[in-house]
Amino acid sequence: MSTLVVTAVSAERDAVAAACAPAGIDVLAVGAGPAAAAARTSAALARGTADRRPYGLVVSAGIAGGFPPLAPVGSVVVASEIVAADLGSETPDGPEPFTSVADLGFGTTVHHPHGPLARAVAEAAGAALGPVLTVSTATGTADRAARLARRHPGALAEAMEGFGAAEAAAVWGVPVLEVRAVSNPVGPRDRSAWRIAEALDALTAAFGRIVPVLDGWRDRVPGDL
Repeated sequence: MSTLVVTAVSAERDAVAAACAPAGIDVLAVGAGPAAAAARTSAALARGTADRRPYGLVVSAGIAGGFPPLAPVGSVVVASEIVAADLGSETPDGPEPFTSVADLGFGTTVHHPHGPLARAVAEAAGAALGPVLTVSTATGTADRAARLARRHPGALAEAMEGFGAAEAAAVWGVPVLEVRAVSNPVGPRDRSAWRIAEALDALTAAFGRIVPVLDGWRDRVPGDL
């Protein structure tokens, strides 16, 4: 089965594609945010099935903000959990100012990548393994960064597409991974601190090491993963 890697933008797509020369790994830019990622990943999975070339794995990839000191700029992270961190309701009168959709009883906010595969990918890439948060609004203050870190102990990074891609993969019964290279610290918005080129280079290097692992899993059907 084929592997589908989805990124938000073309620069991320090109960084991944530079390391994905082997056949069977398709790289697609699906747009920014969880809604675009869900819609376009699902459409790609449908096309693959219609073309009799179904995908057996979805990988959400790109750059991200990292929670210091766990994920410094230039490092790579692999998700042990893909978490919709701001999908819920503000609850100013409660012990926490936020209640997740899951706690409200309306659905799920966490997808779990296949553990052995996530660990193998993290080991190959020299990456940290831990929760990666999906947000609809990127964090721009120290206060919000602290609240997210408190609410999600051990969180390594935040990005904007992982949960959407994971939702699409779940609908189609396909395993999912998330791989991110850190371009900036999560916290006060400071564009002078962004290291996008460095992060894209790190993403290419990581996928150069990850591709052989994915290649080894590619011919397994989802039920075997």
